[in-house]
Amino acid sequence: MLSLGLLACKKERIQTEDVPAIVAEGPAKVKLTNNNGKFRLYVNDEPFYIKGAGLEFGNVPALSKHKGNSFRTWRTENGKKSGKEVLDEAYKNGLMVTMGIEVGRERHGFDYDDSTAVKNQLEAIKKEVIALKDHPALMIWGIGNELNLRYTNPKVWDAVNDISEMIHEVDPNHLTTTSLAGISEKEIRLIKERCTDLDLLAIQMYGDLPDLPKLVKEYGWNGAYMVTEWGATGHWEVPKTKWDAPIEENSTVKAANYLKRYVGGIESDSLQCIGSYVFLWGNKQERTPTWYGIFLEDGRETESVDVMHFIWNGKWPQNRTPQIGAYTLNSKTAYDNVELIAGEEYLAVVQINDFEEDIIQYVWEILPESTDLGDGGDYEERPEEVKMEIVHQQNGQLKFKSPNSGAYRLFIYADDGNGHAATANIPFHVK
Repeated sequence: MLSLGLLACKKERIQTEDVPAIVAEGPAKVKLTNNNGKFRLYVNDEPFYIKGAGLEFGNVPALSKHKGNSFRTWRTENGKKSGKEVLDEAYKNGLMVTMGIEVGRERHGFDYDDSTAVKNQLEAIKKEVIALKDHPALMIWGIGNELNLRYTNPKVWDAVNDISEMIHEVDPNHLTTTSLAGISEKEIRLIKERCTDLDLLAIQMYGDLPDLPKLVKEYGWNGAYMVTEWGATGHWEVPKTKWDAPIEENSTVKAANYLKRYVGGIESDSLQCIGSYVFLWGNKQERTPTWYGIFLEDGRETESVDVMHFIWNGKWPQNRTPQIGAYTLNSKTAYDNVELIAGEEYLAVVQINDFEEDIIQYVWEILPESTDLGDGGDYEERPEEVKMEIVHQQNGQLKFKSPNSGAYRLFIYADDGNGHAATANIPFHVK
């Protein structure tokens, strides 16, 4: 297990450029400067290093409380709040926004050889831009998300460039970017050839984030960039059980990896990288309900929020989240292909460490292995909880009868009573 303490003690961060320069009226004036290869973002003539988070419906006041200064969205209309309402909430909390623009994806059926569809898309996006361009919390336009994921038609980049040119024509105050799934030499070449109007690049990486500064140089990107998604090890990057269930890292391993990845993949590039947006400042079902959100479904903070507080403030929060020391089911870990027999009794044990020695409340849950598996962050339905037959539970121990045959996960949530919880799950198969 990685040590947060060892990583944290390497250096004390003195943070500057952390107060958003939001003016009372009119649009923010946003620009990039390049001084001999060192790029800096300015908002209303003040330097602005992005200490941000991705959120669709996340806790905006908490982001401000933890001293983040910006968030990104994936679309202007998210189905719950209008683009203006999102920007208004950002403004109220002193945050700037990289506003996402929904752009058709080839993997969802959009055809970039259909000139009429491309033209109609451009006109629709123009209306979105005009409606929001003068809001004082707007900072950057994010044109599409992971348009390179499982695509074949490079004309998508022509369309992105046309959208960027349109934005600059109607909105001279804000920057444009597009977010790539990972980074490759091919994509960098195509962006440089076909998307010359973009102001900067946005890249999304998870487990291999520490490789990013090296790859940016190796693949020939000489401009500014930001990281618009990073965080937990992806479900495509982890070991699997023999019944093909990806093994999720527990909340303490995740937190250590967040800090390690930030230091190696973002902070280490002080020349071209202008900041980042951690994923996800909120909660979502993707393979599990706990994999990517750094908040639980009820809003409790996991240890990864502690890490982001440390990154943004140079010190840890006053009350720390509990940590997972060990977790076993039938004396086995998640990596041991746990197989049980239906109706038999089994023991799960979790060992929790808490910095303040808070009283811990333990909650257990069994979920079937998810079968609604989306692609590239697409919506997934949360599995329905399985009624658990508990024989006995005390502190961090649970004796229960295993359910009917099938693939499941046993989740543990360890709550400290202060709005924080550690979490872990073990996949298991019942015969």
